[in-house]
Amino acid sequence: MDMVISNLVAEQPVAIFSKNSCCISHTIKLLIRSFGASPTVYELDELPNGKQIERALVAMGQKPSVPVVFIGQQLVGGSNEVMSLHLKGRLVPMLIQAKAIWVFLEIGKSDSKSIDHPRVRGLCHF
Repeated sequence: MDMVISNLVAEQPVAIFSKNSCCISHTIKLLIRSFGASPTVYELDELPNGKQIERALVAMGQKPSVPVVFIGQQLVGGSNEVMSLHLKGRLVPMLIQAKAIWVFLEIGKSDSKSIDHPRVRGLCHF
């Protein structure tokens, strides 16, 4: 089953194993999407082999079993790990490195600087 998980996350900048019935999964999906990423989401309660995947995630040390986030094919972990990365300012750089997003702009940031490139001049500040 580990191979099944590996195949599901291969070539995906962000993959989230989730359940529709889990409010924490919903929150993590919203957080990732709020940065402009489009994660591949596997709803375990909708997949025919969802129970087996869930057992494999638990065997990998993921408790609770959802949400489980992979960024750049690397296991990040569950909601605690994702929120910790976010609070430390490390989540966005991971998303950029995995090519899940190519730029993230903080609107209203006091120390913003313009990008000086002809195609984006005046459009982007960071």
